[in-house]
Amino acid sequence: MGQKMSEVNGCDQQEENGASHVTAHRKVTAVIIGAGNRGKNYARYAEDFPHLLEVVAVAEPRVHARERIQRKHALCQDRCFESWEPLAEKPKLADCAIIATQDQLHLQPAITFAKNGYHILLEKPMAVTEEDCRAIYEACREARVILAVCHVLRYHPPCQKLKELIDSGVIGEVVNINHTEPVGFWHFAHSFVRGNWGNTKRSTFSLLAKCCHDIDLISFWMRNKKCVKVSSFGSLHHFRKEKKPEGAGSHCLQCPVEKTCAFSAKKIYLDPAPLNPRWPMSVVCDIEDAPEGYLQKLTEAIETGPYGKCVYDTDNDVCDNQVVNFQFSDGATATLTMIAFTQQLCARKTEVYGTRGQLVWDESKGHIIQHFDFLSQQSKIHKCEESFKAPPGWGHGGADYFLMKAFVKAVAENDRDGILSGPSVSLETHLLAFAAEHSRLTGDVVRPCEDPRWMV
Repeated sequence: MGQKMSEVNGCDQQEENGASHVTAHRKVTAVIIGAGNRGKNYARYAEDFPHLLEVVAVAEPRVHARERIQRKHALCQDRCFESWEPLAEKPKLADCAIIATQDQLHLQPAITFAKNGYHILLEKPMAVTEEDCRAIYEACREARVILAVCHVLRYHPPCQKLKELIDSGVIGEVVNINHTEPVGFWHFAHSFVRGNWGNTKRSTFSLLAKCCHDIDLISFWMRNKKCVKVSSFGSLHHFRKEKKPEGAGSHCLQCPVEKTCAFSAKKIYLDPAPLNPRWPMSVVCDIEDAPEGYLQKLTEAIETGPYGKCVYDTDNDVCDNQVVNFQFSDGATATLTMIAFTQQLCARKTEVYGTRGQLVWDESKGHIIQHFDFLSQQSKIHKCEESFKAPPGWGHGGADYFLMKAFVKAVAENDRDGILSGPSVSLETHLLAFAAEHSRLTGDVVRPCEDPRWMV
């Protein structure tokens, strides 16, 4: 079959047999720190493109998750660790470390592996406090290693297309961006009520955990102009004990009113019954080779674990709705809305209003941008180029693939310019998330350019 050359994000690609392959560069080696859903997904790049990336070690406390990486990447037993500390004590084993531990556990491995000379791919958020984010930033800067934070949506084809159109000037000067993150009613119950991100003490506040992506995107589209004012409002509106339906039980599988509850664990995880792990069931139970079968193992996890609890009986305390207002140095404004109670699942919608026209991206309608021109009063649809296609099955609409492609190539060629989500801009947008939460809690309008706490 013939080969077709195309240009994607500035990188040459070959399209062969319908799948995109990056032009060869030297093979990069990586260690995986945290082999949960995100770590496993990023490691997949080595499975799809073994000539470009090789996983040479893993650190993960859960036996089955660690052994899954060991099998997939043919690792010797002495390259498999229950925690990252003994791996860090070894002489440097790889070019880079992919750090995908839980949010509160990012700080120490990121700093340690940076000091050991590893380039760092760090799952978002960077960390759960301003101080820890700064410490990671400084450690990578002092060690002169690449730091790429997994703001994967900067690499998402429609987000890139929207940026391209804004930068082209087709809508004149940007005056306002209105951006919505519809989390999804059952997804919020899964991740932010029952799941790992439901409690600020165990993880962090929901705006940082879910929407540091979105704050970063707004900055990306605003061409990284300085934000001069931030205000925010939000609450935990619904998932509270006083909202529990009369007669409801403490666990869904034994609840007498389960059929009338949209947030039922039975509906989310068992209807229809899965035969093997897939998201979100894989978060509840990801043991693929249980002798009794996956469905039985999943059901047991729901019966005994947090994912089967009544959503009104958990210790969750994070906002299920929040709005953030931004004003930028040139007077332009933006609004971010995070809302749990939506039909769409993370199908973001963005409206960009300029002096000469407007742009609308609705992810539920695919990889297209609608453009309306004020002068001609004509509408036009802009589609993402065919070359902006990831191989099937990659997360975030293929953005995970484009992130990994950019990071691996940047490490191979020691080219920091290949990273769209580098340390300085990532720290700045994280600080805006912390500033927004400070505003929500205090009622203050925060002025990031006047307070060193919010400055890079």
